Amino acid sequence: MDFNLDAETDALRLRVREFIAAEVMPLETDRDNYNEYDNIKLSVLNETRARARAAGIWAPQMPKARGGMELSMSARAALYEEANRSIFGPVCINCQAPDDGNMSVLNKVLVDEGLKDTWLQPIIDGDVRSSFVMTEPHPGSGSDPAGMMLTTAAREGDDWVIRGRKWYISGAEVASHFILVARTSDDPRKGLSAFLFHRDDPGWHIVRRIANMGPDEHGGVCELEFDGLRIPDAHRLLEVGDGLKLTQIRLGPARLTHCMRWLGLAKRSMDIANEYISERMSFGVNLAERESVQIMLGDIAKDIQIGRLLTMHAAWMLDQGDYARKEVSMAKIHVADVLHAASDTAIQLCGAKGYSKDTVLEWIYRYARCARIVDGASEVHKMVLSRNYRNEGMDFWRWGV
Repeated sequence: MDFNLDAETDALRLRVREFIAAEVMPLETDRDNYNEYDNIKLSVLNETRARARAAGIWAPQMPKARGGMELSMSARAALYEEANRSIFGPVCINCQAPDDGNMSVLNKVLVDEGLKDTWLQPIIDGDVRSSFVMTEPHPGSGSDPAGMMLTTAAREGDDWVIRGRKWYISGAEVASHFILVARTSDDPRKGLSAFLFHRDDPGWHIVRRIANMGPDEHGGVCELEFDGLRIPDAHRLLEVGDGLKLTQIRLGPARLTHCMRWLGLAKRSMDIANEYISERMSFGVNLAERESVQIMLGDIAKDIQIGRLLTMHAAWMLDQGDYARKEVSMAKIHVADVLHAASDTAIQLCGAKGYSKDTVLEWIYRYARCARIVDGASEVHKMVLSRNYRNEGMDFWRWGV
């Protein structure tokens, strides 16, 4: 097992690190650059994105022919971790959720280059934002879209008519391009289909932007209602009944890219704590010299490294063509816990300064709580692991793909 990065990837990683330190982290110090509602001012974002393009670190997941960097999942793991050492890093180089996963799935499933030009290229270029529309309020689908989705798509001539309600749809308020999953039949495995629609299409509206405990990213999370949205069959993704397949194509890698970014935030949390304890004196002793502090710091450092190994292993398996379902689930469970533990420990070590808004720790802490819920609750991923173990037995721990 070779954990060395090739020379080109390592050079890119260092270029991202330098850009984040020089161009993005300084934005965090000025509270006028962001607030709880907009995450980062659009004018500031656009200026920084232009500099990222000029630095050659734009859209790491997209083909070079379309303006991206065309990196493998393993290479992305290294770059995304560096990018999210700032809370604004991913969006500044165009590898943020949900656009990251949406770009990747559209690049994979759209065959017609004209459709790619229309629906994918503007997201790559940073001209529009996108949203993935799947989750529903009770009694609709959450972690069980195949069994519980209530939003329907009914065929009428050459169109599909959409009726239903969705919620916690990330970025919906500012998105222009949407990927929608809806029920087209009662088939337990082939009952869902996926479609593209534009924000200007009639027949749907945003009910509300949902207030939540975490800091809102650009576009927030929204509740949507569909009361007759008509989508041409030409804007259907894959075949009728392939909606669940599309979600699996999108969500597996997207969960892992969450882990890549979360590791960056976990490392940033510990960087802030380490700087503080290296300077802070208490009862005549530097905090960094206290055994209890060293144990806290060492525990998190260990767990971050475990998360990095789980993430890189899953990324490598995806690069080999494996679905890596259980490997992605293991990474998702562990890294979600690590992000929360790292931010919590960093706040504890920094004391009142960590609890204040003088650092980004309180932002990361509030953001971290959603990690155990988004893209499948941790309990669901543990069920996936249990099912895999019961099916595979000792082969659960096999080497290779």
